[in-house]
Amino acid sequence: MQPIKEPGFRRSVDLMFNRAVALMDLPPGLEEKIRVCNATYTVRFGVRLRGQIQTFTGYRSVHSEHMEPVKGGIRYAPNVDQDEVEALAALMTFKCALVEAPFGGSKGGLCIDPREYDEHELELITRRFAYELIKRDMIHPAQNVPAPDMGTGEREMAWMADQYARMNTTDINSKACVTGKPLNAGGIAGRVEATGRGVQYALREFFREPLDVQRAGLAGSLDGKRVIVQGLGNVGYHAAHFLQDEDGAKIIAVIERDGALYSEDGLDVRAVHDWIGTHGGVAGFPHAQYVEDGASLLEEDCDILIPAALEGVINLSNAERIRAKLIIEAANGPITFGADEVLRQKGTVIIPDLYANAGGVTVSYFEWVKNLSHIRFGRMQRRQEEARHQLVVDELERLSADTGIGWQLSPGFKEKYLKGAGELELVRSGLDDTMRGSFQSMRELWHERSDVEDLRTAGFLVSINRVAAAYRAKGL
Repeated sequence: MQPIKEPGFRRSVDLMFNRAVALMDLPPGLEEKIRVCNATYTVRFGVRLRGQIQTFTGYRSVHSEHMEPVKGGIRYAPNVDQDEVEALAALMTFKCALVEAPFGGSKGGLCIDPREYDEHELELITRRFAYELIKRDMIHPAQNVPAPDMGTGEREMAWMADQYARMNTTDINSKACVTGKPLNAGGIAGRVEATGRGVQYALREFFREPLDVQRAGLAGSLDGKRVIVQGLGNVGYHAAHFLQDEDGAKIIAVIERDGALYSEDGLDVRAVHDWIGTHGGVAGFPHAQYVEDGASLLEEDCDILIPAALEGVINLSNAERIRAKLIIEAANGPITFGADEVLRQKGTVIIPDLYANAGGVTVSYFEWVKNLSHIRFGRMQRRQEEARHQLVVDELERLSADTGIGWQLSPGFKEKYLKGAGELELVRSGLDDTMRGSFQSMRELWHERSDVEDLRTAGFLVSINRVAAAYRAKGL
């Protein structure tokens, strides 16, 4: 259990902000403007379900409007409250600034356990919640653009987009009112995997820097690294799956709400994910050791720990016993401010949430641009790209035949080289470029300034500077 004295999530974000801003020379008024949440709207609405009216409480918080629209997910969870939503909105501001997505920060939440309702009931609830937000322009392509978060997905975003279109029948850009939609409803290829893919790209970029790898007490590449993943939802699953299949990492443990699985030889992530989908938890999975106290495995020896579920899972009650050399925050706020201090003093390297899980908002940005431009990425240039590559291959093969040297292209090369980039390839390319550039902007400060001891502080410094520059440009 989290110690009572430890600050909550909202206060943790404030303290991390304070730590960074103390190293800056901002006018006090501008510092306060960047710190505070601009507005939080609380709505209580009724829906007729199972023969009676049920009342639900929802929130939409706008942290900063230095750029518009503001951007941020909507989560469905029974413990959602105003503090949590405001903390997440603040993180979104800094996240968008760090990856240079042209949005302010926002976040939404609905106090509901989605597992307690069937699909039709969830649609009624979602449409009513969306209606309440839309009529106040808190869902709008030019002002406030939600996305999926914990407890929501493509289905809920499709309902919200349709609700907006019904209420704004002449808005040609209505599909851009939310992101994370299904492909057939204006979504973009690669959005579902985006946050997990971003975690993979973040780790790849970290491991390209031998000095950083050494600082974490590691060596070599991702290949063979022992990884523990806490939370095998959308983000945790995709991160673990890509790291295992494409980078050779070994997923030795998966922690879920009903316990954990451990195997020193490595787990089959896809099989575990399928098992959870069928059985609702990890208990009973046949090819690994089951550990009832799943949280205890956060303290197991490993190279990389990926907390990918809730905030505050690493706190003052367990921080001293965390043995991972490198922690990458796939979730928002999984390490409390107090635990962050403890881990930094131990020398644990933390790749912070405002960078590590920014893949979702980055690809959401691409989807928003796609919706506003009304054309699929790659549609104009893909075949022309293939035709130019074909010219090169034909010329090489002609030269080989004319000179009689019998030279041949390597097996598989032609197929790979001749394939033009479609939407998925372009989205992955844009995400990779974003994660690389953002990491380097943090890394530069981390290595150049002796007063910047960790990547989190470096990330906040980069972000706050960019937000401050945007406010100054507005004349504030």
